[in-house]
Amino acid sequence: MHSVVSLFAGIGGICLGFKQAGFDVIWANEKDHSACLTYRHNFGSNYLVEGDIRNISEVCIPHADILAAGFPCQSFSAAGAGRGFSDPRGTLFFEVIRVAKAIQPRVIFLENVENLMEHDNGRTFQTIYSSLVELGYIVRYQAMATHEYANIPQTRRRIYIVAFADLELSDRFRFPEPFPLTSRAMEWINLSERKPDIYYYTEDTPFDRYIRDTVTDRRYIYRVFNGSARKLTNSKCPTLTASMSTPRNAAVLKDEFGVRRLTLKESLKFQGFPAEFYFPNTIKIHEAYKQIGNSVSVPVIQRIAKEIRKII
Repeated sequence: MHSVVSLFAGIGGICLGFKQAGFDVIWANEKDHSACLTYRHNFGSNYLVEGDIRNISEVCIPHADILAAGFPCQSFSAAGAGRGFSDPRGTLFFEVIRVAKAIQPRVIFLENVENLMEHDNGRTFQTIYSSLVELGYIVRYQAMATHEYANIPQTRRRIYIVAFADLELSDRFRFPEPFPLTSRAMEWINLSERKPDIYYYTEDTPFDRYIRDTVTDRRYIYRVFNGSARKLTNSKCPTLTASMSTPRNAAVLKDEFGVRRLTLKESLKFQGFPAEFYFPNTIKIHEAYKQIGNSVSVPVIQRIAKEIRKII
């Protein structure tokens, strides 16, 4: 079985996609303690190393066929400050390069926000591209949306970079083809089932009253961003982001009992996690939402991983 080393593993979305495609994740690293608790709750703790990758010597990391990394995207996100490599989080990409030099994987797999390509007039992406080429890798990349490649009605578009150690592998690799979306977001939601009170907007505050007055159409999910609600008439779920940890930035709908946020279970489903995946009871709800938003659409990862597996 081909092996994977995973950096910035989060709650394990990329790891899960590669596992589902038949790979063996032999080593993973994540800095955030709360995310590590969720990862271990679902995958065990045999190979997850908790800590800042900048403090981990490359000699401690095993050689693997694949190096996978969803390196932090806040520095490049259109929704964030967009500071890129001037932000310490942006420089974490060079930890990927450091580890790749040490373990020499046949393939490097990277996932990030689509805005990475435009950030700083393209200079950020050029730096990433050039760094991989200087290591001797042939770089392929493609922007892919969850609703086009996973048959999940979420408008999440990300860039996927696959870099190969030799030309023959690169020539044989094909990104998966898109296929039609067969469902609407509200078909994924049971409007007649009352959810726990914590999800509903019931407080007698101006904001809660505004949300209850605005979110009136049961056919659609609304995106609440910076306290303002907008209906998504494309019948999809809005991009799930780390900022949905607060009710002022959330995916919101009206069911038979009131106006509420997407539940954690529903949010995980819109990211393509299996039904049995969940959070330990030590995780606070705002942390769980943040972890989901920071994760990936698992079926997109799985489809790309299957294409990689075909050629190696």
